Amino acid sequence: MTVDWKRVEGLFGPENLRFLAQKRVGVVGCGSGGGFVALSLAMSGVRNFVLVDNDALETGNVVRHVCDLRYVGQNKAAAVADLIKQRNPQAEIDVREGYIQEHLDALEGLDILVVGVDGENAKYLINEAVLKRHLTAVYAGVYERGEGGDVVIIRPYDGPCYACWAEELREGAKTPKPGETELDYGMIGESGTLEAEPGLWIHVAKVASIQTDIVLNELLRGTDLHRDMPGNTVIIANRALEIVDGQVSDPHTGVWVNIPRDPDCLVCGDKLRLSDEAHQAISLDDLASSVVFEEEFEEDESEA
Repeated sequence: MTVDWKRVEGLFGPENLRFLAQKRVGVVGCGSGGGFVALSLAMSGVRNFVLVDNDALETGNVVRHVCDLRYVGQNKAAAVADLIKQRNPQAEIDVREGYIQEHLDALEGLDILVVGVDGENAKYLINEAVLKRHLTAVYAGVYERGEGGDVVIIRPYDGPCYACWAEELREGAKTPKPGETELDYGMIGESGTLEAEPGLWIHVAKVASIQTDIVLNELLRGTDLHRDMPGNTVIIANRALEIVDGQVSDPHTGVWVNIPRDPDCLVCGDKLRLSDEAHQAISLDDLASSVVFEEEFEEDESEA
């Protein structure tokens, strides 16, 4: 049985659908968010994927994952690949079981990368890898028990890299300058991930849907379907949420911001561009030691 694409073709047009089918998308992290994005892109006409994940699906994952009990015990990337094949047998999928640092060659030849991992260290590693390859990546996060989330598109050297973006927006990863506007969300916990467990599947799916739409829009760049976005970052409120300090955003609304590249960033700064062959790689430990965390700042003040 073949898939009937008439409805999608009626929306996109046959030429744009063929254009999309030629794109190659990488997804690192096929958990609740990344798995949703991968499957949604496949249902929108994307046919070529590279899926990377090191985890096996557990029973506790099923209530917040596109894969069901049939896939428990299987690697998440392999499980999502099977689901995609069930929707589109013509899909071409390269499954990589393991950590992304073991499969950096999987980033070669991609048109865009979906980042669905939680750990900040992994995101910094991915950030360096995509900058070296001039590969556009879209990151997303769900936080505060599903109260909100954020999605950012990182175009190498055309805006921030993930490192200077996170320093600007992640509370606890930056000490605000006097008088500057603070964004009141996304605190980094001791484990290196966003504080608090994400909420229900509906909260994950909402943020992942926006991530999918931004990825799809970028893939369609150069066609009549592409549209310019108000910024490179959208912050989503699922409930009433204080995104901008002193301003409460209503439930089911969002705030767009455009974060600039930091010319002094240790990763993408003008003097340390990773694309420069003479540049020596900066370790994650070096990057972490350069960031002043809120907790350390308070300790220094108390000692003074």
